[in-house]
Amino acid sequence: MEHYWKQVEAAAAFVHKVFSKVPAVGVLAGTRLGDCAQSLSVETVLDYADIPSFPVSTVVSHAGRLVAGTLAGLPILVFQGRFHLYEGYSAREVTFPIRVLQKLGVKNLIVTNAAGGLKLDFKAGDLMLIRDHINLTGVNPLAGPNSSAWGDRFPDMTRAYDSGMMQFAADNCRKAGIPLRKGVYAGLLGPSLETPAEIRFLKTIGADAVGLSTVQEVIAAVHAGMKIMGLSIITNINNPDNPMPASVEAILDVANQAVPKVDRIIYGIVDGLK
Repeated sequence: MEHYWKQVEAAAAFVHKVFSKVPAVGVLAGTRLGDCAQSLSVETVLDYADIPSFPVSTVVSHAGRLVAGTLAGLPILVFQGRFHLYEGYSAREVTFPIRVLQKLGVKNLIVTNAAGGLKLDFKAGDLMLIRDHINLTGVNPLAGPNSSAWGDRFPDMTRAYDSGMMQFAADNCRKAGIPLRKGVYAGLLGPSLETPAEIRFLKTIGADAVGLSTVQEVIAAVHAGMKIMGLSIITNINNPDNPMPASVEAILDVANQAVPKVDRIIYGIVDGLK
């Protein structure tokens, strides 16, 4: 574990060398959402491969770049692409970007993802604020030795998603006329998508949307003491009584169309933090 933290520190030092400002916000962008901070005034761009010890995105819809700049007058970092357990990465590797943000002094985190909707009154293209999550991946990034310098052994998860940031998002959507849902996100291991029986199970336990990311990063960010806002773009609806194959191309297209709305929400949140 000591080696892991040294890798985090080396990566953070590299980023700080090219972007010396203390970021007010970190943004972790999901599938086809790398450009979700379109209003960002870009100052520098780093490929993940150029950052020491940083994992590399293997999913085509994840650009694999770190973009640094200012938004609403505040310095922010945007990770264009994340890492997934189904790629073969460990939970600690998946959360490596969160630990780099922590070392850089970031206190606010925005995570976005593409998710399948489980409520039949949802529709493709809806935006859903994540008010809570269910970790069904079978792993946890905090398992193993704990370093008290990086966080508590048993972090409280009762308020993982910050109510203030959610309110900023809701207010901004209302002003912009953007419909906004709220719900519980279930995170699975993947990469296979859900069977109809699994969808019924997820609905029974209270999930409103399902995806293959996010929960690991949020757990690590809570451990790091960050305020977090999560946003899911509902790309398709899972109806177990009328199951329809999920086209990856269609999912990516819906996520891409949502980018301007997500950009508006992120701008409103960052502006509200000033």
